[in-house]
Amino acid sequence: MGREPLMPRPVAPRLLSVATREVGWIWRDRVALLLVLAIPLIAFLILTATFSNAVVRDLRVDVVDMDHSDTSLRFIQTIDAAPSVAVTRRSSDLNGAMHSIRSGSAIAAVFIPENFERDIRASKRPQIVIFYNKQYFSPGNIASGGLQAAIAAATAALPRQPGDGGGYHPGPLVTEQYVLTNPALNYVQFLLRAILPTVLHVLTAIAGGYAVGSEFSSRNVRTWLNVAGGSPLTALVGKLAPYFGIFILMMVLGLGIIHGLNQIPFRGDAVLMGASACLLVIAYLSLGALLQLLVRNLPLGLSLTGIICSPAFGFAGVGFPALAMNGFARVWGNILPLRWYVQILFDQAARGVPAHDSVGAFMALAALALVYFLLSWLRLIGIARGPDRAARAVAPLALSRPGIGGAFSAEYMRVISDSSVFGLIVLAPLIYGVFYPQPYLGQLVRKIPVAVVDNDSTNLSRTLIQMLDADEATQVVARPDTLEAAQAALARREVFGIVGIPEGTQRDVLKGVGARLPIYVDSAYFLLYNRTLQGITEAAATVSADVAAGSARADGSLYRAALVRDSPVEILNQPLFNPTGGYASYVVPAAFILILQQTLLMGSASLGGLAFEQGGTSARRGRGRPTAVLGQALAHLLLVLPGFALYLIILPRIYGFSTNGRFLNMLALAIPFILSVSFLGQFGGCWFKRRETAVLLFIAISLPLFFQVGVAWPIEAIPNAIRIASYVLPSTWAIDGLVRINQMGASLVDVRSNWQSLWMLAIVYAALAMASAWWATRRSGGQDEA
Repeated sequence: MGREPLMPRPVAPRLLSVATREVGWIWRDRVALLLVLAIPLIAFLILTATFSNAVVRDLRVDVVDMDHSDTSLRFIQTIDAAPSVAVTRRSSDLNGAMHSIRSGSAIAAVFIPENFERDIRASKRPQIVIFYNKQYFSPGNIASGGLQAAIAAATAALPRQPGDGGGYHPGPLVTEQYVLTNPALNYVQFLLRAILPTVLHVLTAIAGGYAVGSEFSSRNVRTWLNVAGGSPLTALVGKLAPYFGIFILMMVLGLGIIHGLNQIPFRGDAVLMGASACLLVIAYLSLGALLQLLVRNLPLGLSLTGIICSPAFGFAGVGFPALAMNGFARVWGNILPLRWYVQILFDQAARGVPAHDSVGAFMALAALALVYFLLSWLRLIGIARGPDRAARAVAPLALSRPGIGGAFSAEYMRVISDSSVFGLIVLAPLIYGVFYPQPYLGQLVRKIPVAVVDNDSTNLSRTLIQMLDADEATQVVARPDTLEAAQAALARREVFGIVGIPEGTQRDVLKGVGARLPIYVDSAYFLLYNRTLQGITEAAATVSADVAAGSARADGSLYRAALVRDSPVEILNQPLFNPTGGYASYVVPAAFILILQQTLLMGSASLGGLAFEQGGTSARRGRGRPTAVLGQALAHLLLVLPGFALYLIILPRIYGFSTNGRFLNMLALAIPFILSVSFLGQFGGCWFKRRETAVLLFIAISLPLFFQVGVAWPIEAIPNAIRIASYVLPSTWAIDGLVRINQMGASLVDVRSNWQSLWMLAIVYAALAMASAWWATRRSGGQDEA
């Protein structure tokens, strides 16, 4: 790159000139246009459609009825009538029900024992057992909750047995739930609000990086600085200004989808929220630019941006709360602007807290935006004052040799010798294997801070407070005198739940009447809400049971009679495959498979763009020969298998995840998965003229893809059109199949539809890769290619 004279001009016209130059480049560069306009809109459309069903309905349930009585039939009918579940199978024994869950035919099973009706009449309190798939976290929890509610309703409708009302018994503690923020427990309000800005922040950073990095690859840094009159500040601001405007409009569109299309109320300060959105965009444009200015290598800079931004959803504390993360995850999350923006977003848009309670998060976000911008500016000053950097030497393209074996060896050497592609296919899975699980390794949320407003001040209230403090899920950290003070503490995030103990609670219990305990729980974050509610209800139930046991004889007859009277049927809730409910055990194994797909997909497609860069249409035609396509896929298979072994065999044992699968079953499913991804990447790479195009177009789709599988979001709640469209992606079949094999102990027969579908995709994409390479070379001069 030769130096061009830096002519001083007034600041405003220079700024406008830089911005105009950038807008013209965006319009001419189809990849840039796709990146800033098409991909965000497509991602918004997919995510909005995915979560369009705010209430999850008709999760599939298997019922094992060993009693075959009128009473058991009424229970089954009540279960089938519940809105969130539907009885779709009736197995004859538990083995059949377990097969249904392992194969995906059902998310849960209900076991009704023999002599169920007779034991109810004899006051023996029989058990109904709910088995639910905890490995599929949200679907399993929703099914469990729906089944418990249905069985409780059927139990309440049972006729009272003679003698139910006789004798003295103390009154129970009756918890009354007051759900704050999201009383309908609308998953759209929780998930969509968090996911749309998360997708957008990745695209913002990538766009900022592409804009700056392109000056080191296809454009000219000196020309950029010359248009800015030699001012690095003008150059940087002018370049990023068009992207700032575009992504602010995208943020407005996202808010319109959430609050307009989905009619979710906005509760907070709109000005503060708008300023926070501006800071988020500035921060990630600056971060993307900084990484490019540091490495001055577009593919490498994009890869670094992806490594930092792609896992940010986990570090932001949305799914798994920050208070339960390890030290590294909390520190890393604190230097990510998304972490603070999401806190402001939930506090203002969802919780409606006073604006002054969000000042701390706003200042942290502003500081990060300022630091990243200043570092970018300082780095650009250094580049402007320094000598021109010699163009990076490009290694000659390793030509394909005849036959499958020749293509295999040539492709293997291409990957090994090219640092960018080697980083994507081989190194990135190693980095993600250590980096991605960090926020979730705490597994369970423990000792969630709660406040207690004790207006009773009795032995009973003090016992309840001790139980709350002793429970694994909760910890009493505040004892305010009034509910208003407790709510203020909740707004400041000092507590996440409030327990009220009204005056006269002990008196009502001793009188034998139910004592009301109002519970205020913040449902802005679902995992925090569920665990807080679980801890409070467990503590209240324990105190009630202790009070009842204290008035009973030593043989426990009165205590058991009270149990039978209050609940003639015992519900045993049994989680399967992830019995502790560990968050990492659920999310990480599925995410690992998606990471393998995305890194191989970007690497394989990048090689297609690299071939065109170095060898033009003849190189592309060579890569599209049938023997070359097959040989290249086999090379990718060999390169990815170490990552597969790391993700499915080594790391699960290091992190303590369940691993119940047989290696040969996993390998049988992994082979068509890796081959299908390789062929898909080769097919996409046939249309790219530059290696970085694959990273630019594919890096932001990971999060939307994760919700199409059924692990995190029920497939029953996904519209048919989106569900069918997801079948063209290998990850849809591979995540479901490999999680069932490795975490749930399914056999290859249980996941045969996944195995067959992956082989079908491999065949189709191999054919498309061969045909597309031939078709793309026929297009005159390749002018229409990305």
